[in-house]
Amino acid sequence: MTTADSNSTDFVRAKVIEDLAAGKFGQRVQTRFPPEPNGYLHIGHAKSICLNFGLADEFDGTCNLRFDDTNPDTEDQEFIDSIEADLAWLGYTSSSETKYASDYFQQLYDWAEHLIEQGLAYVDDQDADVISAQRGGFGQPGVESPYRNRTPEENLALFRGMRDGEFADGAKVLRAKIDMQHENMQLRDPILYRIRRSQHHRTADSWIIYPTYDWAHGQSDAIEGVTQSLCTLEFSDHRPLYDWCLEHLDLPHEKPEQTEFARLALTHTVLSKRKLAAIVADGTVDGWDDPRMPTLSGLRRRGYPASAIRAFVDKIGVARTNSVHDIELLESFVRTELNESALRRMAVLRPLKVIITNWPEGEELSVEAVNNPQNDSAGTRKVPFSGELWIEQDDFKLEPPPKYYRLSPGREVRLRAGYYITATDVTTDEQGNVTEVHCTYDPQSEGGSTPDGRKVKATIHWVSAAHGIGRTVNLYDRLFTDPHPGADGADPLASLNPQSRETLTGAMLEPALGDVSPGQVVQFERLGYFAADLDDPAVFHRTVGLRDEWANIQKRRQAG
Repeated sequence: MTTADSNSTDFVRAKVIEDLAAGKFGQRVQTRFPPEPNGYLHIGHAKSICLNFGLADEFDGTCNLRFDDTNPDTEDQEFIDSIEADLAWLGYTSSSETKYASDYFQQLYDWAEHLIEQGLAYVDDQDADVISAQRGGFGQPGVESPYRNRTPEENLALFRGMRDGEFADGAKVLRAKIDMQHENMQLRDPILYRIRRSQHHRTADSWIIYPTYDWAHGQSDAIEGVTQSLCTLEFSDHRPLYDWCLEHLDLPHEKPEQTEFARLALTHTVLSKRKLAAIVADGTVDGWDDPRMPTLSGLRRRGYPASAIRAFVDKIGVARTNSVHDIELLESFVRTELNESALRRMAVLRPLKVIITNWPEGEELSVEAVNNPQNDSAGTRKVPFSGELWIEQDDFKLEPPPKYYRLSPGREVRLRAGYYITATDVTTDEQGNVTEVHCTYDPQSEGGSTPDGRKVKATIHWVSAAHGIGRTVNLYDRLFTDPHPGADGADPLASLNPQSRETLTGAMLEPALGDVSPGQVVQFERLGYFAADLDDPAVFHRTVGLRDEWANIQKRRQAG
């Protein structure tokens, strides 16, 4: 058995070490990741995944994937498949076959009957709105249901009638009988079962009553032998109910213990599955795996490496209080990873034609370019060069502003891995827009150096017009303009950015980019990191830019 490194020991790991030292749970460490299959996983779930599976790995324990599939109205096999794919992509494998809360429906039902027989649960005929109103509020007394004192025999008969379809949906619920005056609202006779005639993705119509999360969660943990049940802080108030349910049952293993930790939150990001589902449904985004989405599937399509996400989660650590992290910090981990691994390629997103007037007519050659200056083993490649090139429109100014060092009339620049060129003339359209730049080149400057050793102040990228391939490139801005969507009670969707994506259909890329694999990320020199789409590698998504915005944020904070 291993123990966590003392330099990385957070309060959760410290508790595990303490439990092991005390001989709790028979020296076992068993965790679980229990998502509800009602949407795709998002970046916030990555923290829970890394914590649960990481603990199991560090302490020679086990961790299971278990779906909390207790609400058939919102669950779908599509979500199950996507969650399993996300888990594998992050690099984790369940210690056993995938488990489901629905595996335990019969046992959960039997335990519910046990509570009824002990006088600890009752059937209530009131609807959800009345029950909610009767619970009162903080500092306000609760009102006991008029059905609270039914006999165990009557409750048992009614509960079996609920199971057997004798009552309409919503006509009755099963509630725990705890304390309607308890200061913790979760203990004011919570609902354990409701009637719901919906087709379940696994049990079909075998059941028409379904357990609530609070009834299914702890008992599923106990059935599986979970030792550390890790939840985010919003479930802190649920812990007394978690314990209450388990204390009144004859469990097959030791009673698991729930521990809460701070969830992951990012600026310019919404992690409510309900809100994300809404923008999927209304077509604001192209689906759960749209590269603008904070879902793991969306980040994967955008080109985020799984290793960068794991490193980010490790960096922010496990805390007891919620906080919001700058999205630029996550992007810095992505940029650092890709800087080491991504091949360099040249692409022109907004092409402007350059004609080299003194280039030998019809001649074509190849120049040698470095694949990754951070990795010598990546080697070099040959890039075709000709007398007509594409450059970025921004790399030429007919009337350059101050401190503009790129191409302009009479100015010389270096072409990446190519030659020095000097602008001599332009062609314009009827509106005065530059459509072609005429240049001369220095034949003795091949590779970017000259016999006289002269220097230029700018190097620009290019693509041979005769060899370039046309591709579609998507550029992305923040999906939400507000750094804190939904702050002060506002609707977070009110800050959706209508210009979160710009699609360029006329980009020209060097020929090597015609052979990329789906999902492969390359650096477009001077432009950023771009991922070939997982389904159509002729489409590229900008993953992150080259500028380290996180470093700039840190400098501003230190200065201010």
